[in-house]
Amino acid sequence: MADDIGTLHTQKAADDAVGLYFVKAVVGKVGTPGAPIVNLALTVQAASGHVSGIAEISQAIDRGQHRFPVSGQIYQTGFGPNHQLVSLSGEFVYSVPPPAIGSFLAKFTAALSVDKSWNGSGGFNYLNTHVENVPVKHIA
Repeated sequence: MADDIGTLHTQKAADDAVGLYFVKAVVGKVGTPGAPIVNLALTVQAASGHVSGIAEISQAIDRGQHRFPVSGQIYQTGFGPNHQLVSLSGEFVYSVPPPAIGSFLAKFTAALSVDKSWNGSGGFNYLNTHVENVPVKHIA
């Protein structure tokens, strides 16, 4: 995922206090059959803490795959220099499975507790799926 996002020429290192940087992370129990996984490709404005990008939910069973824009904020906790909270939200079009007919906007939210390297734990919600206390792993 996110290889088609492009290169940001103004990016800085993740622990740089000023500038724009790019983060790819995966949230969920990767390798667990049927577990929902969220891949994130995010741009972070370090000075303001604003986060925006693309989320992709994949699940081997039931709901398939959804890709959509997300935005949110990073909050510094004050519990040490390397601990931050990330709040994300977005919406995607969900088409109900047959025999029902129709589509609707489904809401997505995520709350992550990560270090400066974007490793930690968190959870996410969408449709009737609520995932908590799963790993967050920086992948690029």
